[in-house]
Amino acid sequence: MGLLDSVLGSLSQGGSGSGGNPLLETVLSMVNNPDTGGLAGLLQKFQEHGLGNVADSWVSTGKNLPISGDQVQEALGSGALGDIASKLGLSTGDVSAQLADLLPGVVDKLTPNGQVPDMGSLGDLLGSLTKRLG
Repeated sequence: MGLLDSVLGSLSQGGSGSGGNPLLETVLSMVNNPDTGGLAGLLQKFQEHGLGNVADSWVSTGKNLPISGDQVQEALGSGALGDIASKLGLSTGDVSAQLADLLPGVVDKLTPNGQVPDMGSLGDLLGSLTKRLG
């Protein structure tokens, strides 16, 4: 359970992150969605928009590079962010800014060995994590 504890601890330190955080739950759902490629698919979106070095830093064991809300919006698209924003009752700008703060830590903690886990392993981890957050 060390990895789970690490993910929970780091996410709850993020100011906007705590148990029951709807945006965190949305992020966890995104990285566990096989229809969109899960975590690998999410990282691919950043690659496709010239932000591969930033996303790679979150996966690697080194320092996480920061990302701006505008860069998150560019990578994920205004449609997807708009859907999240309306679901959560936030503005698109608020969602992209909060995701910019949240994503580096989430990805970093879900890839502790510098590699993206396969969907099965990630699904097991996130299932346990979601139960602990609920």
